Amino acid sequence: MKGAQVKFGTVKGRDVAALIQNGVLQDLLVGSDQPGPETIYVGKATRPVKGQGGMFFDTPDGSAFLRGANGIAPGEFRLLQVTGYAEPGKAIPVTDRILYKSQYAIATADAPGINISRSIKDEEARVALRERADIFAEGLGQTGLIVRTSAADADPDAVEADIARVLDTMSVVLKDKSTKTEKLIQHPTPEELAWREWPAATEANDPIEEFLDEALEIATRLPGGGSVYVEATRACVTVDVNTGTDTSQAAGLKANLAVAKDLPRLLRVKGLGGQVVVDFAPAPKKDRQAVETALRNAFRADAIETALVGWTKLGHFEMTRKRARMPLHEVFG
Repeated sequence: MKGAQVKFGTVKGRDVAALIQNGVLQDLLVGSDQPGPETIYVGKATRPVKGQGGMFFDTPDGSAFLRGANGIAPGEFRLLQVTGYAEPGKAIPVTDRILYKSQYAIATADAPGINISRSIKDEEARVALRERADIFAEGLGQTGLIVRTSAADADPDAVEADIARVLDTMSVVLKDKSTKTEKLIQHPTPEELAWREWPAATEANDPIEEFLDEALEIATRLPGGGSVYVEATRACVTVDVNTGTDTSQAAGLKANLAVAKDLPRLLRVKGLGGQVVVDFAPAPKKDRQAVETALRNAFRADAIETALVGWTKLGHFEMTRKRARMPLHEVFG
């Protein structure tokens, strides 16, 4: 099984999409009953939180919480967008910085200007995409436009049509002057997200269950006989690295580097976020810089926002990660 493949299926009544690269599960998207990221509401402010500058809002899906809500009074209606999944018993996290994303473009409210993705390095491609985007410059107003990396190799007419659709949708959202709570845009389904974010993948019809079972496993084998255990607790996600049968002098460093490179994938397919504590295998302190460099390089390529905090006095490594997915063990546990 070579190249990138996307598999679709329904497991326990939930839609699932999996991205497989050369036989290895790289990403897993699962449908959720909860409001997910990119959902857009009209919300009604209800109760400020003194000292935090936050505000609770009523939405059709329950209470939502907006940080940095200074200047908003109870009773006001605001456009809100979900930023992540709510922890059990907590309000839905939202922002008032609205954006609408498609395969080739992103429209941003109150952030005017046209930008081409910095990941597109080819100057000729950048110029061509800028010319396409400039067609819409006059009608943007306070709406911003970002042309995504995926547009670089796409059909120019398809890119132009996609930009037009994104801007039209954002225009409709921004013109909404509702004085009641309502849901304007539902979060994308796993299939919609898959084709949007994995356009280079080809569809395969093989069963998806084996990959789901793999993602639910706590332990993952490492090259050389070691293993890594990823477990979610109420307080945080713990990652434990073991060298296993490898008794060589460099066993600790080899296992730690392998986990550092693979950790974004493990957290992504398991849908885990929040506080993450990694207990790396015993290794000399001089090796820590190499492990941290490998971690930073790995997470730099990951789309989910992760802040690497650093080493503790006990020798653990701490990080915080956006709760962009529903934890897989909660969905199928």
